[in-house]
Amino acid sequence: MKLVLLSGGSGKRLWPLSNDLRSKQFLKVLEDGEGSRVSMVQRVWGQIEEAGFAGSGYIATGATQTELIRGQLGPDVPLIVEPARRDTFPAIALAAAYLFSVEKVDPGETVAVLPVDPYVEDRFFQTVASLDGVLRDSGADLALIGVKPTYPSEKYGYIVPEAGGDAPGAGGTLRVGGFREKPSEAAAQELIASGALWNCGVFAFKLDYMLNIMAAKGIPLSYDRLAADYESLESISFDYEVVERAQSIAAVSYDGYWKDLGTWNTLTEEMKDARMGRGIVSGDCTNTHLVNETDIPVTVIGLSNVVVAASPDGILVAEKGASTRLKEFIGHDQRPMYEERRWGWVRVLDDRSYDDGTAVLTKRVGIDSGASIGYRLHQHREEVWTVVKGSGEFICNGTYMKIRAGNVVHIPMKTLHGVRAADDLEFISVQTGPKHLENSIMELYGSWEEIEQNCLRA
Repeated sequence: MKLVLLSGGSGKRLWPLSNDLRSKQFLKVLEDGEGSRVSMVQRVWGQIEEAGFAGSGYIATGATQTELIRGQLGPDVPLIVEPARRDTFPAIALAAAYLFSVEKVDPGETVAVLPVDPYVEDRFFQTVASLDGVLRDSGADLALIGVKPTYPSEKYGYIVPEAGGDAPGAGGTLRVGGFREKPSEAAAQELIASGALWNCGVFAFKLDYMLNIMAAKGIPLSYDRLAADYESLESISFDYEVVERAQSIAAVSYDGYWKDLGTWNTLTEEMKDARMGRGIVSGDCTNTHLVNETDIPVTVIGLSNVVVAASPDGILVAEKGASTRLKEFIGHDQRPMYEERRWGWVRVLDDRSYDDGTAVLTKRVGIDSGASIGYRLHQHREEVWTVVKGSGEFICNGTYMKIRAGNVVHIPMKTLHGVRAADDLEFISVQTGPKHLENSIMELYGSWEEIEQNCLRA
């Protein structure tokens, strides 16, 4: 059995901490068993490993998230990278082609697809493992997991059992008659009375079921061919293209804890501390959370049922129930002001354009101890680095030097350069160039080992 975790998102639902490059699954706002801060993707990947799926899991994601995933999960995490942003059907088709043509997975093997960020108990993945048997025993095309509702929610979709069908069998399996998206509370109450389950977006199929659908649509089964033609695929959801058209669907009921941490309202319910980052939440606040990623102190006094979130991208002050409307107000008309990378992080301090046609971008860059930035050049920008913390090794057009706090280095346009941190290294980078030309980076070597081998050894 193979697991494919879908990692996407536009970064709007948990703005301002999330952005186009750092979706909600990467925010380190949860705690593991040892009290350390972890992200949703780190938590889920750890649960998958504990469940025995360590060698069977893959993450399907876009190119913009690969560095962040490898930075949080390690360099060896198996990734299936989308060449362009599309919806869930193209993403799953690409994953199927990868498993079939690259990994040589048997077409009769079961593939389970799930979001990368469910907040669940460990035993949820035992239910995921049971989907192989559900497909075999029921003869269904698809097997889903439905969560037994604990209240009539208007926020979730519902899996509706087949009319006149049998009660759930062994393991809570039932035949699916249809789906209902986000009903009213009264309608949700009726659905629950009829045995409907919350749809948690988990489904399984035999690999050849998906391959046959792709072949019928003329979609290549070769990963390389499909990746080359990926942008021509229609952007459409797997639910609409496959699930709603399937002839036979079975669902297994899960009665444990499950939550979609997709809004500030639901996320703060799972945060152990009312305050994260610099600031104060006064004692007369009730059910109020402060999450501050900036160095500026934030004080919240006398407000209840409120979330206050601050990051370099902006500041949010919202009543928790209204936080679900955030996507209506947030656009992506500015560059992300904070990014996590596999080697560290980048924070934009200032981004300006001047009347003479010059653009100046000022950033604070942090490189983790032992990590490195590859040997690269900027096509349209020159840089000046001022080292403010730590020490490291720097190479510029083949010239090697050691750098430490207080050093200033100048990197002309189209000049190859790389750096490795001996300990946690931070510097202020000022990039200058013509504003009508977008900066582009060309990388010659991706690792310090390659730099040493090709540039530092006689």
